[in-house]
Amino acid sequence: MREKILIVDDEKEIADLVECYLQNEDFIIYKYYDSREAWECIVKETPDLAVMDVMMPEIDGFTLCRQLRERYHFPVIMLTAKSEEIDKITGLTLGADDYIAKPFLPLEMVARVKAQLRRYKRYNKGAERDDSVIMVSGLMLNVKTHKCTLNEEPLTLTPTEFDILRILCEKKGEVVSAESLFRQIWADEYYVKNNNTVTVHIRHLREKMKDSFEKPRYIKTVWGCGYKIEG
Repeated sequence: MREKILIVDDEKEIADLVECYLQNEDFIIYKYYDSREAWECIVKETPDLAVMDVMMPEIDGFTLCRQLRERYHFPVIMLTAKSEEIDKITGLTLGADDYIAKPFLPLEMVARVKAQLRRYKRYNKGAERDDSVIMVSGLMLNVKTHKCTLNEEPLTLTPTEFDILRILCEKKGEVVSAESLFRQIWADEYYVKNNNTVTVHIRHLREKMKDSFEKPRYIKTVWGCGYKIEG
């Protein structure tokens, strides 16, 4: 079945460019230059992935992302201005799964879209693939249902956050580098050393787990190496 991609960008040239490259990959495209019309499409069609700009009139990308995360779990890729690092952090915190800085390479954008769709499919097929429960340091992750609890209290995680926590728990006691996490989750060859996507997700996980940055109980930073969870 062909996947449905939603594109939302008030810059017509950018939206048309994204549409052109994704249509060449045989995706079904829903393209809008306005967030209100895009939201109507989300409710009606429920796309498999959304590519949306941050800066848009009336309803910006942050608001739209927050709104859809209340009801939907499909991947969201944010388009941000290259110089606006805070946009990237804010978008990931609100539930975006990835970001692409403008100007971008169209083929990189296509690769990131495909990587997010692959991860989302794995996430949705978890019940068919694995019914194991992982328990580490008060954490319980059900790979079958993708539910997570900490000290018997439920944690509401995005698919990306769940995957990061699952990998760290499966590698209990071992240090996992940010690059390794990035490649396992996004299956993406475009990792660069200054990419802070993983760092932002780790910080957001710590916030949800009410964990300390200075003296974390759960996700510990091994400086210059990566992250680990000890059992």
